[in-house]
Amino acid sequence: MTGCTVVLCPAGALAAVDVRGGAPGTRETDLLAPGMLVEKVHAILLAGGSAFGLAAATGVMGWLAERGHGFPSGPGEIVVPIVPGAVVFDLGVGDPRAFPDHRAGVAACEGSGRHVDEGAVGAGTGCTTDKLFGPSLALPGGQGTSSLRLDAAYGGYVVGALMVVNAVGHVGETRRPTHERGEAIGNGPWYMAPPEGLAPSRLNTTIGVVATDAPIDRQAAMRIAWMAHDGLARAIDPVHTPFDGDVIFVLSTALPGDSNAATAVDGRRWGRPTELTVAALGAAAADLVAEAVIRGVEAGRRQRVS
Repeated sequence: MTGCTVVLCPAGALAAVDVRGGAPGTRETDLLAPGMLVEKVHAILLAGGSAFGLAAATGVMGWLAERGHGFPSGPGEIVVPIVPGAVVFDLGVGDPRAFPDHRAGVAACEGSGRHVDEGAVGAGTGCTTDKLFGPSLALPGGQGTSSLRLDAAYGGYVVGALMVVNAVGHVGETRRPTHERGEAIGNGPWYMAPPEGLAPSRLNTTIGVVATDAPIDRQAAMRIAWMAHDGLARAIDPVHTPFDGDVIFVLSTALPGDSNAATAVDGRRWGRPTELTVAALGAAAADLVAEAVIRGVEAGRRQRVS
């Protein structure tokens, strides 16, 4: 069981990324570093299938190119869509030979819309969590979302998070791993009193996208990406381990210097956000990431029960 999720921004969006896990599977992340030529991306791919799932990006690129969206390149009207991506390892769930391909990428684009389903859908289809004691005790993971609008004192910008949760760690309010039936495993933190059977799955990962309409530059986007990872630490224990490939992308749909970034639809004046506003954006991102993680896992577990 696997799938993919695509965040489309055909007109281009400024992007940054922060890769924290010890086993990431990524595509086109080097070009998101400060100082690189290309600042706009046209989609972000989140996929299952481990490295095989990166093939879905080819379908996303083709879908965008057919519609004229991409980085102008070469003679004539040739464009190259920029589609960074990240994957989770879900080959142990269902058929290990099934993984997203270019057709899945096209299907994700065709099915895109403003509403995002949660739980075992898209890239969250084959996700599991709580794998410190091996895959046999794993609990369902999933895809989750959350969003808010900042106070007017910080520009009233919208911030949203989309997370795909396939962590080795425990997800939930308690700080101890639990069996599916809710009983705690061991007599304390696993690193102080390792219970019998500690054999963590080596193939995991939590990936996601934080997006905002604030007109930030890449340096600010990087700061928000760093802060957003705090949300993973609030919702997952442990996180950023050698067994995870945790990745968070940040998108800004309002680009500094663009004529359409001067005034918002509702008449607000848009200038470059202050450092305090960037801090507010990052703090909100962390909270939203944590909430999206919890929502995705709770939805996945409800679906399994039903």
